[in-house]
Amino acid sequence: MIFYKTEEEINLIKRSGDLLGRAHGEVAKLIRPGIKTAELDNVAYEFIKSHGGVPSFKGYNGFPYSLCISVNENVVHGMPGEYELKEGDIVSIDCGVFLNGFHSDSAYTYAVGEISEEDKKLLSVTKESLEKGIEQAISGNRIGDVGFAVQYFVETAGFSVVRELVGHGVGKKLHESPEVPNYGKRGKGVKLTEGMVLAIEPMVNAGKKNIVQEADGWTIRTADRKHSAHFEHTVAVKKGKAEVLTTFKYIEEVLKK
Repeated sequence: MIFYKTEEEINLIKRSGDLLGRAHGEVAKLIRPGIKTAELDNVAYEFIKSHGGVPSFKGYNGFPYSLCISVNENVVHGMPGEYELKEGDIVSIDCGVFLNGFHSDSAYTYAVGEISEEDKKLLSVTKESLEKGIEQAISGNRIGDVGFAVQYFVETAGFSVVRELVGHGVGKKLHESPEVPNYGKRGKGVKLTEGMVLAIEPMVNAGKKNIVQEADGWTIRTADRKHSAHFEHTVAVKKGKAEVLTTFKYIEEVLKK
């Protein structure tokens, strides 16, 4: 069942998304060689709680952390811990915030120091594929239009999209209907209408699309151990142009310095 949001509810999600964006910005300040991933998680938790929010992921289906931190060949759902980021790593930070009764969800993949040319391309293509997907999240289109736009852009660049993990509706629950795959056929799937709020989140592998789950029961990595990137926004379906409810503004202010 799809829950359609009023304009007032969409604005509440946008406020949640702004706090989420600011939390991402606080984490972005700390991305460097030598930092433990657990420290990033602690910073996000304290920032969200001190600003009246609740980390959406902490306790979700038993997940014990506020951030999913996935390094290099890890695609998503990586668990913070004692690992220290290294020069040349890429690291996906995925976070959600519950505020005013609504969730928001977004992810960003960072370069740690100087990274390889292939990884630079992987990050650039994945981020742009998110933009391509968002362009299709308009009233009258279908879910397949979003997935096709992501898939076509990614595969044309020589990379692959993960099939088993998908975007989703967002609202009073973190994961709602409909599912939003990063592949598909134009004109197929659920029709998009105003009031739908979606998390669009391309997960893009440098190698093959195949993934495996690690023994911790959470971490998903590429089967061939090639690197993977992940970018995500929460968006409201509108006529003519989707409204992005989360923001990378605070991250990009940090990265420009």
